[in-house]
Amino acid sequence: GYQPCDPQIICNRVNHVQTCLEELEELAAKRRKELEDSRQLWTFFQEMEEAEAWIREKEKILAAKSCGRDLSSVVSLTSKHKTMLGELGSRRALLHQTMKSGEKILAKKSLSSAAVQEKMREVCLRWKKLEEVTGLHQQRLEDALSFFQFSAETDDLVAWLQDAYRVASSDDFGHDEHSSRALLRHHRALVEQLEKQRAAVLALRRQLALLAPGHRQAVDVQIRVVEVEQLYGEVAEVAVLRTQWLQDALAVYRMFAEVHACEVWVDEKEQWLERMEVPEELDEVEVVQHRFESLDQEMNSVMGRILDVNQVVQQLVDGGHPSSDEVRSCQDHLNSRWNRVVELVESKKSQLSSVLKIQNFLLEC
Repeated sequence: GYQPCDPQIICNRVNHVQTCLEELEELAAKRRKELEDSRQLWTFFQEMEEAEAWIREKEKILAAKSCGRDLSSVVSLTSKHKTMLGELGSRRALLHQTMKSGEKILAKKSLSSAAVQEKMREVCLRWKKLEEVTGLHQQRLEDALSFFQFSAETDDLVAWLQDAYRVASSDDFGHDEHSSRALLRHHRALVEQLEKQRAAVLALRRQLALLAPGHRQAVDVQIRVVEVEQLYGEVAEVAVLRTQWLQDALAVYRMFAEVHACEVWVDEKEQWLERMEVPEELDEVEVVQHRFESLDQEMNSVMGRILDVNQVVQQLVDGGHPSSDEVRSCQDHLNSRWNRVVELVESKKSQLSSVLKIQNFLLEC
């Protein structure tokens, strides 16, 4: 009783299965797309939440950060802030990619577009605020760094000026010509360094003008600058005085050395004149007379040295040198010794002249 199936029925059944399969594939594709869109949407929200959490964390850190108490702490905070700026750049790139994903979601005009747009607006506003706060904190750090660098340089300058004042106000002017010359050489080196520091002192006003208003207008900072300028003026004034004092001391020791040399010559000639007896023979008189001619040349030379000594003494006395009395006494002693020698020479010359007149008279007779 077997009867074959109608081929049309088989074709209808096959067509029906094929249609059902196509509908299933369409539903699966639609479902996949919806799932992909949902995954993209929630990935977007998750990344946005992470960005907001990161922003909140950095806002708290920036709100709690100070600008340091000294130069070293500011340098350390500046280094940490640079690290945070690097993190900010990396996070900015990630946020930019997330924003692109949000724009793609908005382009599809799904039901969640309003929420996506609102979230993007909120995060953008918070990100903009974070960048503003970061920029303000960086500016505060830069202002603090400039201020503490200015303070450190000012402190170093003050320390140098105080040390220079101590050296320049010393009452050690040496104990002889050699030591005075050495002190004067060292002092001139100090004066050269002081002149170089003038530029640093003059630059304080310009550096102060570049500081932030909060630092620039501080009373103690302005007073500090005035104190440095006054201290420099005091050091310069004392340095000028010490230069003069050292030069005077050197002049005194040179004068003493010159006086000593002159007195040695005076002693020698004085002893020779006192011991010398005027001869009575004509030949011996001529020899002595020739020696006096040489003595006259020596006396002219020594006289010039004594005049130089008197001129130096007068300059020291007129300048109010503290050793004026001692210098004047030394001058008086040398002049009296010189006058004594001059008197002896004149006396001996007079005796020689008398002897020569007698000898010439005898020869004529």
